[in-house]
Amino acid sequence: MAAKKTIKNKVAFSGVGIHSGKPVRVELIPSHSGEIIFKRSDLGNVEFPLDPKNIKAENSTMLVTEKGRIRTLEHLLAALWIYGIDSLTIAMNQDEIPAMDGSALPFVQAVHRAGVEDLPAEKKPVKIEQPFILKEEDSSISVVPDAELKMTYHIDYEHPVIKKQGFSIVLNPVSFEEEIAPARTFGFLEDVPELQKRGLALGGSLENAVVLDKTRVISGPLRSPDEFVRHKILDLVGDLSLLGNPVKGHFIAKKAGHQLHLRVVRFLLENPEYLSPDT
Repeated sequence: MAAKKTIKNKVAFSGVGIHSGKPVRVELIPSHSGEIIFKRSDLGNVEFPLDPKNIKAENSTMLVTEKGRIRTLEHLLAALWIYGIDSLTIAMNQDEIPAMDGSALPFVQAVHRAGVEDLPAEKKPVKIEQPFILKEEDSSISVVPDAELKMTYHIDYEHPVIKKQGFSIVLNPVSFEEEIAPARTFGFLEDVPELQKRGLALGGSLENAVVLDKTRVISGPLRSPDEFVRHKILDLVGDLSLLGNPVKGHFIAKKAGHQLHLRVVRFLLENPEYLSPDT
């Protein structure tokens, strides 16, 4: 067994929602509830428990209920999951976690400022018991047993800067912080008008995303040549956090995205025979 965790001290940060374009302030508040709960002050402090059944994907991962929604969860959730934080109140005054610089590094830094502490309650680490694969056209995610949490991702874009990229990593707080958290979200300039027609990318800028035109990166230097595929792993970590408990296994994604990530989460939650206790 492992202890549930919260943060030692309240910590706050502010930024702009990459899709809403609105300024938002977020406070991470220690909690002994045993779960992650979002609270929106602009809706009279309505609470949104983090329930995988209420998760949807539309160019980001969203928590949606009849009371409202919380958008762009994945980068913050990735940082919380890696550090084992599963008891927390997240207070905010808009419907979207701010993009910050487009990576999870600001959220990692927030966790460091807040500190982490164990709670009396326990959680149940699990491991992949048997392999499976989920596919959507030419995209797939294979999941196989492993002694650690390992992720491998392959992408293939018809763009001269990205092309084919692959990356594999054993994940723990140190490797996540150094190799995955700094990788920023990326997008293509030619896609912006259509996204904005759909009410998306209204807050996107050269400061909170890696932006590419048809031939090059126009938002400044990359943090690594394979920053693109590393960011896909960041998104996968954030989505797998919805499993709740720590998990050991090897997740191998090819040309996947939020929709397929969430299918893996739902599959594991609905088919517990694919998991076993990690004692």
